[in-house]
Amino acid sequence: MQGLGKKCVAEGIGTFMLCFIGAGSIVANAWSDGIGLLAIAIAHGLALSIAVTATMNVSGGHINPVVTIAMLATGRIKGSDAGAYILSQLAGGIFAGFALRTIFTMLPEGAAAIDGAAAIEATGLGTPAPGAGVSAAAALITEIFLTFLLIFAIFGTAVDPRAPKIGGFGIGLTIAADILVGGPISGASMNPARTFGPGLAGGVWSAHWIYWVGPIIGAVAAALIYHHFILEKNSEG
Repeated sequence: MQGLGKKCVAEGIGTFMLCFIGAGSIVANAWSDGIGLLAIAIAHGLALSIAVTATMNVSGGHINPVVTIAMLATGRIKGSDAGAYILSQLAGGIFAGFALRTIFTMLPEGAAAIDGAAAIEATGLGTPAPGAGVSAAAALITEIFLTFLLIFAIFGTAVDPRAPKIGGFGIGLTIAADILVGGPISGASMNPARTFGPGLAGGVWSAHWIYWVGPIIGAVAAALIYHHFILEKNSEG
């Protein structure tokens, strides 16, 4: 397998891990009636930490289309490679969504007195969506800021040559912290693949555009600010 192919496989598997564990934790919470927002945030954070750490030496550990777009905006990846990365990330998210749908559809009634199919219905298969009564504008602004902080953390802990050697754990911790704030507001996606995969498998398209537009704006803004105003002039990239 050629170099780009290996990178795309890594991106697909890494994104599958994030979406399977992240969306799965939300559906499991509805089915088992017990893990709560903190555990959901930790599940996302740990999954992303491991996925990024496992893939960063192969593909750079993007695991998110807007991370790839941020790297494209700052000249760190070619356009053709970026397109292949994004397709691989979306494929990983889709596979995770359908895997979760298959598993939970098979489950009997759980601690919450609903079966797996009902848990899927109640949560939209863990697809991020604006909270009850939350306007599209509020959800969009939330996604912009959450993603800005995520990309800032990525540049500061992984891209900058001065970064501490902590793998993807600073990035995963940022995701967990963002979910604690933004989860009830926008669903705290910060990742179009995380929304698209479960959304396709679960048939949930509520305000789907928010989860592309908001993260792209936040990602590109953070990347350009870090690249032009924080990164040392003689740094690589």
